[in-house]
Amino acid sequence: MTESLFTLTFAVAAPFWALMILLPRWSWTARVVGSPLIVLPVVVIYLALVLPALGTVLPAVASPTLDSVRDLLGTDRGAAAAWAHMIGFDLFVGRWAWLDSRERGIPALVISPVLVLTILLGPLGLGTYLVLRSRWPRPAAVPAAAEQRLG
Repeated sequence: MTESLFTLTFAVAAPFWALMILLPRWSWTARVVGSPLIVLPVVVIYLALVLPALGTVLPAVASPTLDSVRDLLGTDRGAAAAWAHMIGFDLFVGRWAWLDSRERGIPALVISPVLVLTILLGPLGLGTYLVLRSRWPRPAAVPAAAEQRLG
């Protein structure tokens, strides 16, 4: 079962990555990716892996040592849980970067390679995006009073 959950983890996240990278201007992409619940399937997999082993996991993460983390990750369940952890957080970060890039008007051809980098090497993708986004300042917000007059 652990191997199946490991395999399923990326499979449930991949459609959201595909929407952001391959169909960034499609109206349904904004609707789907607009919800933070897109990470929920990965969270469920993570819970299925971690909850049965909570007695082993909690001591390793509450007071981590290199040996305890290595021992935890050296098991099938530990490696699969770590994978789900990475996939879930990478997807959440990728979602945030995609939404932020849309707000800033960053072209899809610029953000798509950053999203691929985020899938493959999460923190490097995030770091790249944080540097990149400084070149596209967020548009000034419309004041609430002006917004009411426009409506």
